[in-house]
Order: sequence, then structure tokens, then C-alpha cells
Amino acid sequence: MWNATNKLALGGLTGFLFLGLTNLSWAADPPLQVSLVPYKPRLTALGLALKDLDGKTITLASLKGKVVVVNFWATWCPPCRREFPSMERLREKMSGKPVVILAVNEGENAETIEQFVSTLDLQPAFPILLDQDSGAMAFWPVRGLPTTYIVDKRGRMAYQAIGGREFDHPEIIKRINQLVREK
Repeated sequence: MWNATNKLALGGLTGFLFLGLTNLSWAADPPLQVSLVPYKPRLTALGLALKDLDGKTITLASLKGKVVVVNFWATWCPPCRREFPSMERLREKMSGKPVVILAVNEGENAETIEQFVSTLDLQPAFPILLDQDSGAMAFWPVRGLPTTYIVDKRGRMAYQAIGGREFDHPEIIKRINQLVREK
């Protein structure tokens, strides 16, 4: 039977739970990383041919002669969301250089992606590719999101990064510029 004693006990429990939850110190998101893992030896990058949000097919083979940052991501992935603006800042810093960023979205439709992009302060000008059936992700050695590969001008995987990165960090820019200077 529900009575004043039960109500008081529940109120006390509710207050305890509320105080307990408000006193929890939630850990802030860990900082985005700046490290890249080099491939030694460099392996030939796997094929990639996907449509962008405008329906245009982009292939990795057509980008030979350029350094290509291939980022596998999803809108539901917090580190993916956090690193997205730094990819656009990287694109801006690399303007005029043979560097291309490809953001390969995993398993989502164009509408979901466009809704996410509309929330960003810095609108991306790099291609966002649709991998709705996750076929490309299964073909590439992706083990989690985000995963990024940096492909050299000869079409070989030079670096890998698993987890969120601050792509416009001087260390990452330095590595990409080294790849740009390679013959």
C-alpha cells in the first residue's frame, strides 16, 4: 500500500540518486590524438570506388599522384564527429597542394549525413563518400571507427590511425607534407 512513509522513503531515495548523479565527475572526452602509425613496408592501397553526396563516383585510382587521406567514419561515432572540423581545417591548410581528403561514411544514408553536416560550424568542402553496405569498410583493414589511412602519391598506404585525430595538428601536417615532397 502506498502511504506517506513510502513516499518519504522514495523521495529520500530520489534525492540520494539525484545528488549521487550530480556529484559524479564525468570524464571529459579524451583529447584527439596526433600520432600516425607508419606502414613499413608501405602496402598498395586497396581499391575504392564510391559515390559522393552528389552521386558522382570517386575512385582512389583516379587520385594517383596525390596524397589521399581516407577516413572511415559515422555520424553516431563521437570521436568521428569531433575530428570532422579538423579535417576541413587540414583541407584548407593543404589548399594548392596535391592532397585530397575522402570521408567514407559507414552504413548511413545521404539524409542522415547532410543533417549532421548542417550542424557543423565549419562546413566540409572535401568529398563525403557513401559506403551504405559497408563493403569498402569490409574490404579495407578497418577494425573500428574512426579509422584513417594516408595514402602516398604512388597509391601505397603510408600511415594508419585508429581513433580520433586532430588532423590539422603540426605533427600530422608535417607527415603529410613529407609525403607531398616525395617523388
